[in-house]
Order: sequence, then C-alpha cells, then structure tokens
Amino acid sequence: MSWRSGAVLLLALTTGAAVAAEPAAESATAAKPEEPEKEYEILAEFVTDDSLSALRYFHDGLVTLNDRCPVRLVRLNRKMEAAYVNGHPVGFC
Repeated sequence: MSWRSGAVLLLALTTGAAVAAEPAAESATAAKPEEPEKEYEILAEFVTDDSLSALRYFHDGLVTLNDRCPVRLVRLNRKMEAAYVNGHPVGFC
C-alpha cells in the first residue's frame, strides 16, 4: 500500500467519523417533546354512596356482579372497563 492510499484512507475515516458523530451529538442535546396529560373517561357510576358499592355502567346500564375488586379487594375503579362474564359486567380496580 502506497502512502497516497494510506492518506486517502485516513482522510476518509476521519471525515466519516466526524460526520457520523454530528447527528449523535444533535440527538443527545435535542429536547424531548412533552407528552400531554392523559384524560380518563368516567365509564360508570356508583349505585349507592356506600364506601364499597357496585358500579352501574353508562353504555349498557348494567350493574356489576361484585362490589369490590377481585384482585386487590378494594373499591372498584370507575375509569376501568368491565370484563363481561356470561353477559354480566365484573368491575376491577
């Protein structure tokens, strides 16, 4: 390999490395756009004002079979969709 070939190879490598490093530097300094806050839709209402009450869902008017979450045994979540078992809604937390 002659010295000209080595010089051309060295020039190509250094120029390519500088070009490749620029986009990485730009992406590291670029600010990420802020995500908008999620808005949750209320899907149900409590049947009574009791602390543990069944839910009535707005889209079909059915009342849940349970009055507390079967997973954590706490109050049902009005923002979470029900799972339907044999056509009846079961609410979750």
